[in-house]
Amino acid sequence: MSEEDIKADQAGSEKGDNITYLSGMYQNWFLDYASYVILERAVPYVNDGLKPVQRRILHAMREMDDGRYNKVANIIGQTMMYHPHGDASIGDALVQLGQKDLLVDTQGNWGNILTGDGSAAPRYIEARLSKFALDVVFNPKTTQWKLSYDGRNREPVTLPVKFPLLLAQGVEGIAVGLASKILPHNFIELIDASIAHLNEEEFELYPDFPTGGSVDVAKYNNGLRGGAVKVRAKIEKQDNKTLVITELPFGKTTSTLIESIIKANEKNKIKIKHIDDNTSDKVEILVHLAPGVSSDKTIDALYAFTDCEVSISPNSCIIENDKPLFLGVSDILRRNTNQTVALLKLELEIRKSELQDALHFASLEKIFIEERIYKDKEFEQAENMDEAIAHIDKRLEPWKPKLIREVAREDILKLMEIRMARILKFNTDKANDHIQSIEDEIAEINKNIENIIPFSIEYYERIKAKYGKGKERKTELRNFENIVATKVVVANEKLYVDYEEGFMGTSLRKAEYVCDCSDIDDIIVFRKDGTYFITKVSDKAFIGKNIQHLAVFKKNDKRTIYNVVYRDGKAGNYYMKRFAVTGVTRDKEYDVTQGTAGSRICYFSANPNGEAEVLKVTLKPKARLKRLMFEVDMGELAIKGRAAMGNILSKFELHKIVLKEKGVSTLGGRKIWFDHDVLRLNSDGRGKFLGEFQGDDQILVLYKNGDYQLYNFDLSNHFDQDILIIEKFDHEKVLSVVYFDAEQEFYYVKRFQIDDVQGKRVGFVGDHPNNKLVSITWVHYPRLEITFGGKNAQRENEIIEVSEFIGVKSHKARGKRLTNYEVENITELEPIVKDEDEHEIPDEEPEEVDTEDVPFEVNRKKKDDEEDDKNQMSLF
Repeated sequence: MSEEDIKADQAGSEKGDNITYLSGMYQNWFLDYASYVILERAVPYVNDGLKPVQRRILHAMREMDDGRYNKVANIIGQTMMYHPHGDASIGDALVQLGQKDLLVDTQGNWGNILTGDGSAAPRYIEARLSKFALDVVFNPKTTQWKLSYDGRNREPVTLPVKFPLLLAQGVEGIAVGLASKILPHNFIELIDASIAHLNEEEFELYPDFPTGGSVDVAKYNNGLRGGAVKVRAKIEKQDNKTLVITELPFGKTTSTLIESIIKANEKNKIKIKHIDDNTSDKVEILVHLAPGVSSDKTIDALYAFTDCEVSISPNSCIIENDKPLFLGVSDILRRNTNQTVALLKLELEIRKSELQDALHFASLEKIFIEERIYKDKEFEQAENMDEAIAHIDKRLEPWKPKLIREVAREDILKLMEIRMARILKFNTDKANDHIQSIEDEIAEINKNIENIIPFSIEYYERIKAKYGKGKERKTELRNFENIVATKVVVANEKLYVDYEEGFMGTSLRKAEYVCDCSDIDDIIVFRKDGTYFITKVSDKAFIGKNIQHLAVFKKNDKRTIYNVVYRDGKAGNYYMKRFAVTGVTRDKEYDVTQGTAGSRICYFSANPNGEAEVLKVTLKPKARLKRLMFEVDMGELAIKGRAAMGNILSKFELHKIVLKEKGVSTLGGRKIWFDHDVLRLNSDGRGKFLGEFQGDDQILVLYKNGDYQLYNFDLSNHFDQDILIIEKFDHEKVLSVVYFDAEQEFYYVKRFQIDDVQGKRVGFVGDHPNNKLVSITWVHYPRLEITFGGKNAQRENEIIEVSEFIGVKSHKARGKRLTNYEVENITELEPIVKDEDEHEIPDEEPEEVDTEDVPFEVNRKKKDDEEDDKNQMSLF
């Protein structure tokens, strides 16, 4: 509103004119509307974690509660006494509360958060408050009340919730110029965090979603604005041709997820044959892959191009003291915990006050009856009520010092209301016991008030024990690796080049085919004059007529090495160099040569694994030039930067350069690490170093359930969570395994070499589902010590030399039973013969020793060992 409008309003008021300008009206109305939406509709209150409609629904359900289910239509009608916004908004809010499965116990078709199906009509479904809600949400004695919108009823300002309900349920609301999005957290973890806060310990809170999946919380930022979490679906390999999605990202349904997969397939980002949705109470989406498509690469592509991975930005905004406030989830929990402590203390104090009133009256009643005050003549002959009250008050005078408070007129009136039947049945002993029980309870309450923190901790532990079963974390906390879209996208286009006209693109189908590519790839182009650049793939683009080489460019690729021989200028020296192009600015030209006018490339090769060839160089004849032909091994050159000048190949003019011999990689094997946090391979030095890989080298993974699987060293491989051992595969190593056979109920040992079968998960502890892997070792000569238990607990421990006990057999063999006796423990001992001693050769022949010269103890030990061996063999 401008200053002129304000002055006009004031002038109009002085003249008595009732003029209201539209600008001022709009300003006030909009502010009122914005405040109303923020406070009364969209943003939850920090006190109880509820929006007004949710609070009114719960209050209405508490008024209707009789232990039985009520029709949702009736609940909506009851709530409309407090919520003046129609039945649709109330019904939707109630369904959302019911689907969160915490405060509302439901019956009937309430929809499905997995498929996105809606609920049945309100007249068909029923609900009642859950036992948890009745325990922690309501208490009329500690509730603050206000009049409803029409003044005919009263409703709670906020409910006295003694639990971090806001963080457990989560909330999302959009107001005017303000939004709130608090993600749901785990029930048990919230209680543990509250206990930690009361114990003055540190704690961390991360989201947990009812749809499961996995979440990366590295940038959660305590739920505040500016933070973000990445949420992924759980994708497993059913076989090499089928992927199965068993858990969803939060906020997505099977319908929206399948729709995003179909769109990605239509855009040729991924290649799938068809999708089956078998979801009912659990998610099961089967993704059938097209022939020849990598399942591991498709998993990454699903995360990169579909809703299998989504980013969620929280915005922890709440209402406190009727004002919006941005507060982190840790601070919300601390405030809620402090509020719970205050409510528990208030409940104790209210109960204490009630008990004190009960104790006071019980004491007065005992005196009144035992002293027979009701039979006093003065009492019976009193002319009016005041005289009777004064007489009783006078008779109570001797006992007043012992009473917990003064005797009020209301106390005496209550004594006078005691019926004669109660007086006749009065028993002093029972009265004393009753008074004592009240005093004991008051003493217990006083103790709890003095120790309110331990009392609050016991309360949280009781809630956790009573309602925590089945509320374990559903969403796995993971660190996600960054998926580079260009590495996982399907090569959905074909790249062509027209060397004569100087064009390249995916639409030049009559030109020369180069390679498959995707529509998001970059292309690197080298020209014969030594210039090169990187550009985006397109339908058709002019790149120059003197094209030397073009291919798909991979950023940060240090293994693709370019071998180049070029002439500096029209008559300069010939140089040779080896370099990699790891990253450049798109569409900016660079130069392989020194930039001299007339420079040209004489020999060029692109080597994906750093190969270096042998070149045969022929010079043009020249006077006094004796050696016209020589060979050059490019492998002797160091790999330098792309701007390096290179080494001089010749100062004389070349006739031709031809390839004599293809070389091998000069980069050596590829060093591979395994990152346990993200369960992925990498070449960046993160995690456990597995070794240097090349050719057909493989990775061996041993799983905790007794399976093994061989993988290649492709960085796109996916691994399961339950990894026991991961290492570079050595087919000569012998694996020694101890496992429990559930069918035979005995412990077995077996030795075998891993079969070289890549891509198939193989079990080596038998087919029974309850078989259990006990120990595993690569040691050549392992030793096991068996400790007996049960009826055989007195039996001496037995030591097994595994290499002598059993030979090397197939992984399919059952193995050999360790013992027939009941086993308490099996431990691996330090081997007597070390692996490094296996191939040692003594420098000289050992001297012969006469057994008569050996001490008695040694001979005795040898004899005992032989007897033990005989006893051991007799068991089998």
